[in-house]
Amino acid sequence: MINETVIPQSSFPRERLVQYGVDALSNQELLAILLRTGSRPLNVLELAASVLNRFEELYELKEATIDELQEIRGVGQIKAIEIKAMVELGVRIQRSVQPKYGKINSSMAIAHQLIQELKDFRQEHLLGIYLNTKNEIIQKKTIFIGSLNQSISNSKY
Repeated sequence: MINETVIPQSSFPRERLVQYGVDALSNQELLAILLRTGSRPLNVLELAASVLNRFEELYELKEATIDELQEIRGVGQIKAIEIKAMVELGVRIQRSVQPKYGKINSSMAIAHQLIQELKDFRQEHLLGIYLNTKNEIIQKKTIFIGSLNQSISNSKY
């Protein structure tokens, strides 16, 4: 008879993430979500714990080779490849920067820019200009385009 531990559904990492947010999850739970499944006889949480026990610091996991990952019981080639891919994606996300489309130094400067941009339009346009805390434009979005007698929504807020 196999001794299977019954875990309440409210303790599953995916459900905890939805209920409490990503910050409430441990490294083990986050890794378990990404691994998706365990491997006999380990459930996914036990498998995640095995990976994290082998690489005690996350930096070590980042530097692990596919062969080193496969030395862990329950981690085959596919799971090792998935772990390497998710680590690399995290590295790339960390290196990425939010695109910026100029900086607003004054209301007059943005007014002149928008006049040049919109001067040949035949209909009214309502634009949203989204700034970060450094007054850098991080997004410019057309919210409404007017018609002869009404406004037509181009997108949701």
